Amino acid sequence: MNTRPEITITSLDADRLYNLIESLPKNSIAGQAELEAELARANVVAPNEVPPTTVTMNSTVKFIIESTNHEFELTLVYPKDLDSSGQKISILAPIGSALLGLSVGDEIEWPKPGGGALKVKLKEVLYQPERAGELHR
Repeated sequence: MNTRPEITITSLDADRLYNLIESLPKNSIAGQAELEAELARANVVAPNEVPPTTVTMNSTVKFIIESTNHEFELTLVYPKDLDSSGQKISILAPIGSALLGLSVGDEIEWPKPGGGALKVKLKEVLYQPERAGELHR
């Protein structure tokens, strides 16, 4: 697999995501180990220090799956905030975990649950709570 880009997450997101992982039964979610590894390697900053072009929790982003050239516009959410609108993606979904902490222009290969990998490229951060001044959402 290719080298993964540097990622940045907020301290608030890190705390909430570690709590989420601890609340899950061990290995109950495909990709749980990958999400934990991403959190462990992330550059953690205060919410007011995160760059405006970085994906944080509750950010709405535009990204492309390079193998299909299909573009998506979704909001990265905690599982409790997922709904049937089709406009949100859970942090526990493989692509959700892959998006966290990326900056515009970054590409990452992420393992698919059934084997193989997806290549995701972040095109744009349309909304980021921290950029909007919502530091403790």
